[in-house]
Amino acid sequence: MTEPSKPGPPGTGEDGMDEFVLVLTACASRAEGEVIGKTLVEEALAACVHILPAGISIYRWRGKLERAEEHTLLIKSVSSARDRLRRRIRELHSYEVPEILILPVAGGDPDYLSWVSESVTS
Repeated sequence: MTEPSKPGPPGTGEDGMDEFVLVLTACASRAEGEVIGKTLVEEALAACVHILPAGISIYRWRGKLERAEEHTLLIKSVSSARDRLRRRIRELHSYEVPEILILPVAGGDPDYLSWVSESVTS
């Protein structure tokens, strides 16, 4: 009979390893995306922020149909940093209600995930 695994510290998986997240946000300009990305990496809230080229968003805001050109940011981080990361994005973002979607990462290359873990201060 094997002993059940003991949970790791808060924000980590049952084996004590970091749980990884991909955070999505969209912003009005590439320049704003670069400021957000640079700040999150400098402050060790994210290992990497990838800024996608502009795309068109169509959405309803305050009862009106809107259309905007936006840049999506793919933010690679760890679950234990998610609350600080969410607060910092809200502080840096120009939108009244920024998109902040935190998606769990089910797996990935162990070397890459190790680098993400080492890059983020949780």
